[in-house]
Amino acid sequence: MTRILDPWLGAVPAGPVDCLTRARNVLVVSHENPDADTLGAAIGVREILTSRHIPTTLVCTDVPPPLYDFLPGIRGFQTDPDTAATYDLLVIVDCGSLERVGAVRDRHAELFGALTTMVIDHHASNGASGPYDWVDPEAAATCELVALLAGALGVPLASPDGALATALMAGIVMDTATFAHPNATPRTLAASAALVEAGAPLAEISRLLYRSKPDTQLRLFGRVLDRLQTSADGLIIHSTLTSSDIAEVGALSSHSEGIIDLLSQSEAAEVAILFKEAGPEATRVSIRTKPGGVDATVLTGLFGGGGHARAAGASLATDVAQARARVLPEAERLALTVHR
Repeated sequence: MTRILDPWLGAVPAGPVDCLTRARNVLVVSHENPDADTLGAAIGVREILTSRHIPTTLVCTDVPPPLYDFLPGIRGFQTDPDTAATYDLLVIVDCGSLERVGAVRDRHAELFGALTTMVIDHHASNGASGPYDWVDPEAAATCELVALLAGALGVPLASPDGALATALMAGIVMDTATFAHPNATPRTLAASAALVEAGAPLAEISRLLYRSKPDTQLRLFGRVLDRLQTSADGLIIHSTLTSSDIAEVGALSSHSEGIIDLLSQSEAAEVAILFKEAGPEATRVSIRTKPGGVDATVLTGLFGGGGHARAAGASLATDVAQARARVLPEAERLALTVHR
C-alpha cells in the first residue's frame, strides 16, 4: 500500500475505525440530490467494508443522475434499505445535517432511530459529535476523509476494478472544482496523489465532471445567464432557474449542476446566488463567495441552511419571488458590511 498517506493517518479518530471493525451489516446513506462527493464517499465506504467481507447497502433518496454513470458500482444505490436485512450500523456520508438525508429518513424513521450511527462529513455547519462521528471542516471533501479511513484500516486504495480510487477521486475533484477552490490543502493533495497512484483516472474524471456537458444543459445555462442581475454596487450577482426552463429545453433537474459555479466566475461580484425553483412553494438557494468576503454559511444559516464558508445552500418553503425578496437584502447587508 502507498505510504503517501502515512503522515496524515494520525488525524483519523479511533471511534470510526473501531466501529467499522466491529460492524456486521452496514447501511450507508448519501444526501438527497446527490453529487460526486456523497456518492463517492458512500461507494468508498462500501468498498472498504466489502474488502473486510462486511455486507453493505447503499441508499440515496434520489436516483443518481446520469452525470455519475462513470462511477464504478453506481447502479448499486437503492432508494430504500433492504427490508430483510438486519443492519447493525448506519453510516451517513457528506450530510451537513440529518435533514439532508431526505425523504428516505422519514420513510424509515424507526430503523434510522434504532441503529448505531456514524457520521462522516466535512461541512462546518455539521454539529454531529457522537462517539463514532468524524466531522472535519478542514477536509476539502468527505471523500478525502474516506481515503484516510481506508488507510487507517489498512485497506489498499488500489483494486482490480479501480472502484475505490475512482470513486474517492471523483468526490475530491468535484468539491475542489479540480483543485481550483482554496479548500485544497496539502492533505487533500496527498490523498489525491495516493488515489492517482492507486489508478484513479484524474484527467478523465475532471473532463467528465467539468468539461463534458450535453447540449440541453448548455441551453439551460444560457437561459440562466441571460437573466443575470447585480446588486449592492455589483458585489452580488444572482439569477434564477425555473421549472419551466428545465422542461422547455428538455433538460433534467440534475443539469442545473454547475450553474452556480459559472456565476461565481464573475470578475466583480463577491457573492453569487442562484435561486432554483423546486416546486410551487419551494426554492433552493445556492451561494458561492470569494475568499475574504461574506461567509456563505452565515448567509444560508439565516434560512436554515449550511455548508462551507465559500459554498453553501438553503431550502426555503416559498416561491422564487419571495425567496429573492428575503435572501437578497440579507446578502446585500452582509456584503456591504464586509466592505465598509
